[in-house]
Amino acid sequence: MRILTRYILRELLSHALLGGALFTFVLFMRDLGKILELVVRGSAPLTDVFRIFLYTVPNTLTLTLPMSVLVGVLLGLSRLAADSEVTAMRASGMGVLSFTRIVSIIAVGAFLLGLGNSLYLAPKAATALIQLENQLKQSQVSFEVQPRVFYEDFKDYVLYVQDVVPGVGAAQWKHVFLADLAHPASPLITTANEAIVVNGGNQTLRMSLHDGGQHQIAANDPNQYNISTFSETDLPISAGGPDDTHITRRNTPLLAMGIPELMRKDAPDITLRRIELQKRFSYPFACFVLVLVGVPLGLSSRRGGKSTGFVLTILLVFIYYLFSSIGESVARQGKLPVVVGVWAANVIFALAGITLLWRLSVETISLGKLATVGHWISSRLKRGKTGCAQPEDSSATRINDRVSRKTLWGFPLLLDDYVMRQFVASFAMVLASFISLSLIFSFFELIGDIIRNRTPLVTVGDYLINLIPYMLYNLAPLCALIAVLVTFGALNRTSEITAMKATGISLYRIAAPVIALAGVLAVSLFAFDEFYLPAANKRQEALRSVIKGRPAQTFLRPDRKWISGQASKAGEPTRIFYYQFFNPDQNAFANLTVFEFQPGSFTLQRRVFATSAHWDQSARQWILENGWQRTFDKEAVATYQPFTVSLFPEIHEQPGYFKKEVVAAQEMSFGDLASYINDLKQSGFDTMRLRVQLNHKLAYPLVTLVMAVLAIPFALSMGRKGSLTGIAAAIGLAIAYWVIAGLFEAMGNVNTLPPMLAAWSPDILFAFAGAYLLLRTPT
Repeated sequence: MRILTRYILRELLSHALLGGALFTFVLFMRDLGKILELVVRGSAPLTDVFRIFLYTVPNTLTLTLPMSVLVGVLLGLSRLAADSEVTAMRASGMGVLSFTRIVSIIAVGAFLLGLGNSLYLAPKAATALIQLENQLKQSQVSFEVQPRVFYEDFKDYVLYVQDVVPGVGAAQWKHVFLADLAHPASPLITTANEAIVVNGGNQTLRMSLHDGGQHQIAANDPNQYNISTFSETDLPISAGGPDDTHITRRNTPLLAMGIPELMRKDAPDITLRRIELQKRFSYPFACFVLVLVGVPLGLSSRRGGKSTGFVLTILLVFIYYLFSSIGESVARQGKLPVVVGVWAANVIFALAGITLLWRLSVETISLGKLATVGHWISSRLKRGKTGCAQPEDSSATRINDRVSRKTLWGFPLLLDDYVMRQFVASFAMVLASFISLSLIFSFFELIGDIIRNRTPLVTVGDYLINLIPYMLYNLAPLCALIAVLVTFGALNRTSEITAMKATGISLYRIAAPVIALAGVLAVSLFAFDEFYLPAANKRQEALRSVIKGRPAQTFLRPDRKWISGQASKAGEPTRIFYYQFFNPDQNAFANLTVFEFQPGSFTLQRRVFATSAHWDQSARQWILENGWQRTFDKEAVATYQPFTVSLFPEIHEQPGYFKKEVVAAQEMSFGDLASYINDLKQSGFDTMRLRVQLNHKLAYPLVTLVMAVLAIPFALSMGRKGSLTGIAAAIGLAIAYWVIAGLFEAMGNVNTLPPMLAAWSPDILFAFAGAYLLLRTPT
C-alpha cells in the first residue's frame, strides 16, 4: 500500500507543480511590464528586482494553489485511469475512499501552505511591495526627457526642451520652455538658453537655468505684463503629481492589512474588510472541495486520458471562480451575508463532490460528452503520432517507406507530413487550452462589473469573442514553443529520431518542416496584426467600456493644452500653442495663446492671445477675436496691440494639425502606427513608447521562429523524460524570454535604449542561443 501511495502521490504532485507554475505564470505576466518599467525608471539594483518578483508571488499563489491541486488530481488520475492502472488498483482492493485518502495528503499540504500564505505571507509581501515602490520612486527621479516633447509629469509644470545632452549625474538641456500652471489662465512662463539638471532628492529636480527670462500676466489685470531676465538662476520642481498610484491592484491597502485590522468594527469599509477576511480562509479551503470533485471525475476519465483532464480542469476552474466571483459581488452589494457570499462556491462544490463520490462507490460515473471530447482529442493526437495502420515492421523500415514516397512537388515528404501533423495537433490543443484559461481569468475580472451594471450576457459574449484574436496573437509563440518541445520530445522518447537518423536523414532535415511551419506562423501573425487584429481590438475595448459602465470613448481629445508648431523653414520662428479648449467639430479655440521664439536663441519674441479663434475655410487662415499681441525686446515690451478681430496668416497650421487622435498601438496596423508617430512627433508629443511598439510589431511575430529553433535542442536533451518535462521546460524558457523582453521594452519606454534595440534584442539573444545549441546537437 505504501508503494502505491508513493506512486500515486508522485504522479499527482508532478502534474500539480506543473499546473501551479503554469497558472502562476499566466497571472503574473499581466503585471510584468509595469513592474519592470518601475524598476527601470527607479534604476533599482538587482536585489530590488529580485525583491519585487518575490513580493509579487504570494498574492498570486492565493489563487493558483487551489487550481494546482485540481490540475494535479484531474490530470494525474486521468492518466492512471487511461492506462488502466486505476482498474488494476481497484481490482487489488483499493476503493474510492482509499484514493480519496491518498489525494487528501496533497490537499492537506496545499491547505496549510495556502492558509499560511493568505494569513501571513501575502499581507506582509503586499506591505513590503508598497514600501519598496515608494523607496524606488523617492530614491532617484529618473525622468529621461526627450527633445521636442511636452512633459506633464511634473506637478503644476509643463516642460518642453528642444535638445538634450545626457551626462553622468547630470543632464544638459538646450532651449528650455517651462510653464507654471498654478494659475492656468495666466501661466508663468520661464525660458532659458540652457539648463543643467540634477536630482534634488525627495522626488525633485533642481535646474540651473542660464540666459533666460520669465513672463507673467497679472491675473487681475491682463494689461499688466511683467518681464524679468536672468543670466543664471536655480529652480527646483517636483517630479511627482498628487495622484500617484501604485502599479497594480495587489498594492491596495486592503490586501496589505493584517487580521486584526480586517476585524475592526469601526472601519468605514467594514463590508470589504469582512469579505477580504473570509476570502483568506475560503481560498485555502478550496483545496479540499476541489479534491472532492476532482477524485471521482479523474477516476472516471478512462477514455480521454489527459485530454479529458484538460477539458475538466478548464470547466471546473471556470465554474468554481464564477460562483466565487458572483457570491463576492452579491455580498458587496449587501444582498447576501458576507459569509454566505464568499463561501457559497465551496459549499456547492463540497456537496457536488460528496454526491459524485457516493455515485462512484455505487456505480461508474459517465462523463458523457466530456469523455467523448477527450477521446476525440486523444485519438487525433494518436493518429498524428502513428499515422495509418501498417503491418508491424522495424522503425527504420517504416521511415524508409515514408521517405521514398514523395508528393507531386517533392515537398513535403510523407515524413514531413508526419512531423507536421504532430506539431499542428499539439499546437492546436495547447493554444485552445491557453485561450480558454485566459478567457476564464478575463471573465473573473469583469464579473463584478457585469453584475453591478447589469450588462447583458450577449454583450459579455461579444466582448470575449472579440478578445480571442488578441489572446491568439499573444499566446501563439508560447504555444509554438510547447508544441515543438512535446513533438520532438515524443519522437525522441519513442526512438523515432534514432530511426530517422539511421536512414541517413540529418536532424536539420527532420526539423525543417517544423521550422518552416514556425516561419509561416510568424508571417501569418504579422498579417493577422496588420489586417484584422486592430479592428478586433477596437471592438473589444469599446465593449469593455460598456461592461465597466464607462462612457463611450470619442478618441478625439479636446483637452490637449500644449502643442508645438509645424517644423518651420529656415529663419522662421518656432511656435508653441497653448489653449484651454479646442472644439474639433467647429475648428474653434477658446483662450488661445501663441508663443513665438527667435530662431537659434529660443528667446521669446512675440506672444499672441485671443479669447476665441476659428478657422475661416474660404480664406484658409485663422481668425482671432478679442485679444492682443506683444513683441519683446530683452526685458521690455516693444509693442502692445489689442484687437477685436485680427488675421495672422503667418500661423499656417491648419485645423487638422490640432486633431490628434489618441489610439492605442494595438489598434493600428504597422503603416498606420508609423504615420501616427510622425504626426505626433512633430507636434511635440512623447512617442517613445509608440516607437518601441512599432518595432515590436515586426519583432514579436518572429518569436515563434526563434522559439522553434531554441526548443529543438532542448527537446532532444531531455531524453525519455516525457511530455511533462517538455512542458515544464517550455514554461521556464517562456518565463525567461518574457522577463527579458519586458525588461528591454521598459528600458526602451524610458529612453534608456533605442526603440529598435529594445524591441529586437530579446529575439536576437534567444536566436543566437538557439542556433548555438542546435549546432552543438549531434545530427
